[in-house]
Amino acid sequence: MSHTPHDLHEEFPEHAAKLHELKLGNAHFIKLAERYDEINRAIHRAETNLEPVDGLTEEKMRKLRLKLKDEIHAMLTAG
Repeated sequence: MSHTPHDLHEEFPEHAAKLHELKLGNAHFIKLAERYDEINRAIHRAETNLEPVDGLTEEKMRKLRLKLKDEIHAMLTAG
């Protein structure tokens, strides 16, 4: 598998332990992380022209990735 930029462990290296913990025991977090990974891979494929998309679609995907990243960050930093 090729290296995909913006993987969660690269985005939040300071939260590696919490990422692991949530991926093991929080169903909502698992779904968010899976959706994030899915959209992140789609963006990477679009950027590398493996599966090109129009500019509007790519922009929507980027906005969704950012929304998911914000939600994941909130869970990682919650008390």
